Amino acid sequence: MSSKDVSPAERQVREDLAAAYRLVAYYGMDDSIYTHISARVPGTEDQFLINPFGMLFRDITASSLVKIDLEGRILDDSPFDVNPAGFTIHSAVHSARHDAACVLHTHTVAGVAVSSLACGLQPCNQWALQFHERVVYHDFEGIALDPDECSRLVADLGPTARALILRNHGLVTLGRNVPEAFILMLNLERACRVQVAIQSTGLPTHPVSPEVCEKTARQYESGDSVREAGQPDPNGREWRAMLQRIEPAAPSSFRD
Repeated sequence: MSSKDVSPAERQVREDLAAAYRLVAYYGMDDSIYTHISARVPGTEDQFLINPFGMLFRDITASSLVKIDLEGRILDDSPFDVNPAGFTIHSAVHSARHDAACVLHTHTVAGVAVSSLACGLQPCNQWALQFHERVVYHDFEGIALDPDECSRLVADLGPTARALILRNHGLVTLGRNVPEAFILMLNLERACRVQVAIQSTGLPTHPVSPEVCEKTARQYESGDSVREAGQPDPNGREWRAMLQRIEPAAPSSFRD
């Protein structure tokens, strides 16, 4: 696809989404050619961008992303198709949650481990406290190919949750933009890794009071400690830093 074929707003979303795919690979959160990140096409409620099925996340580019609608129809001249399971999950979320500009789904070892525990995610570390009383669960129904599952997934997700644990399956985050969805997932993944590490010791976990759990979750939600002055998006600073993982900063032009 040529850049002249898309609007500036869509071009930016494509670039952010391609970067998110590459960052998921960089952080080891990919699963071969499976799982997905989707982003709503700006100005629409029934179109979103998703990865071409069969391409490694490390190789995703802005132009290789596939534009589809909520019926699964490919809307551009892409030579690629999309994963049916990815379409089921992402179309369900995008159709019900218009606030979700980006939906990110992973199958990591730690994420699947925590999703398979009866206790689910525990408030045992600072990353986990971001999701205190703010993560919801959906029971496993097999590989997500059944359209009938969509209504049950949407009901479990509810109107406001930004973190969803698919039981015995993996993790999902919803963002108002691509950076938010990615940063939420990175923190949720870290929370799961720490929990698995703690539980592997067999030792008791130091408790955190419900009051401090809620205070910490609200601190994360406000974004006040990380937001740049005058900027509404608290994720901008960290997102630009994340991009340096895949696009290193230019060397200094100073000379000795």
